[in-house]
Amino acid sequence: MAIESAPARNERRGQHVVLLASPGAGHLLPVAELARRIVEYDGFTATIVTHTNFSSAEHSSTFSSLPPSISIAALPEVSVDDLPADARVETRILTVVRRALPHLRDLLRSLLDSPAGVAVFLSDLLSPRALAVAAELGIPRYVFCTSNLMCLTSFLHNPVLDRTTTCEFRDLPGPVLLPGCVPLHGSDLVDPVQDRANPVYRLVIEMGLDYLRADGFLVNTFDAMEHDTAVAFKELSDKGVYPPAYAVGPFVRSPSGKAANDACIRWLDDQPDGSVLYVCLGSGGTLSTEQTAEVAAGLEASGQRFLWVVRYPSDKDKTASYFSVSGDGDGEDSPTNYLPEGFLERTKGTGLAVPMWAPQVEILNHRAVGGFVSHCGWNSTLETVAAGVPMVAWPLYAEQRMNAVMLSSSRAGLALRPSNAREDGVVTRDEVAAVARELITGEKGAAARRKARELREAAAKATRAPGGPSRQAFEAVVGGAWKKAAAAARGGRAGEPDDNGTAVTAQ
Repeated sequence: MAIESAPARNERRGQHVVLLASPGAGHLLPVAELARRIVEYDGFTATIVTHTNFSSAEHSSTFSSLPPSISIAALPEVSVDDLPADARVETRILTVVRRALPHLRDLLRSLLDSPAGVAVFLSDLLSPRALAVAAELGIPRYVFCTSNLMCLTSFLHNPVLDRTTTCEFRDLPGPVLLPGCVPLHGSDLVDPVQDRANPVYRLVIEMGLDYLRADGFLVNTFDAMEHDTAVAFKELSDKGVYPPAYAVGPFVRSPSGKAANDACIRWLDDQPDGSVLYVCLGSGGTLSTEQTAEVAAGLEASGQRFLWVVRYPSDKDKTASYFSVSGDGDGEDSPTNYLPEGFLERTKGTGLAVPMWAPQVEILNHRAVGGFVSHCGWNSTLETVAAGVPMVAWPLYAEQRMNAVMLSSSRAGLALRPSNAREDGVVTRDEVAAVARELITGEKGAAARRKARELREAAAKATRAPGGPSRQAFEAVVGGAWKKAAAAARGGRAGEPDDNGTAVTAQ
């Protein structure tokens, strides 16, 4: 088992937290940021546990800037060769998590016998099966929800839907009414529960039951973003239905001056304030060849300035890029080669298309950016909130459809959505052009921009201001429950969860 750096020795044995991260940037980035926040709090150290399966150079880049009080342990690779070639990406991830549990058990036992000890174990959203191992070893256990509270609520509710309905979720006759959440259609729920016959369906239903082994949830959200959901969840946790949830976000990286010489930033420097539409559909999502052409034609027809991060199209799988190594795409087979003939030349004066990757946090915080066409991944959503930039919601997979519903609702008011998609799901160039113009120059775009700025202020206050709700929640769980667990570990016995810890209250 590879451990890149040994856990820092701490005279106060037991102030060591172990965090298990699932594969994918959407999980690794917030887990790394949470670990950074934990070790800044009164002497804690941490180990981030990853899976050798699906690892990439991007993982090393993510961890390279972490402080020395955070170590990285990689669980040995496990075989998934028996899975069919067309197995869903979620099936592959959840299978790896389950098959790596013996290695995780060995690692936790080793850490328990080390000077550092283990005060608390956290799994991320896709790894709750690991909570059973922590329970077996007497370690207090929490789930870090790298998405929002609505997503967590939906996962917890999935076993209820499974038990009380027989049709496919997408065919449910009425809305799905999750406590405190905007109404959802069954088809808005995550892709893995849309087909009862697929093996991933049962895995995801069981995840909803595994979460109940947790002593609490840390959620990467904040009160102003999900106030009603937080109120409803607390009512349920007070009744013992669910473990308590602590809204401790948003965890967002600050802009770095290192990107100042990036070609994207230099191009933005020459554009007017608030004039550029940033288009990026995440590190794991892909568009079809036809949809890529329609987006290109729509951006051109809109007459708006744009910065588009182009990825290779796929006509088979919207998650085709999830485990791909991004590279720079500057070779002969650049994804920009799949754009319509003459597009780059015709839009040279108003647009910039870059292959594969761009410094997103720095772009969103640039004065020239006035809107963001996003897949509604939660990391990207929090980054655009922190920058105060409105969105066009373009969900592709995972919980992104739920996020899009919430973000475009009157409750959040942050995003516009394309309408009038064809029966095959393709959004036409005319609609792309219309929504691009509306976001940058229209009244609806102006309203979303005002809401984005309000949320930016609320997000900053939540984590930074004394008495901010996310700051209070973080201190309640880390300074309260976890400190007690650390004290118990120093006493040479298994830490007991703090049943009386204060869950986040809606402010």
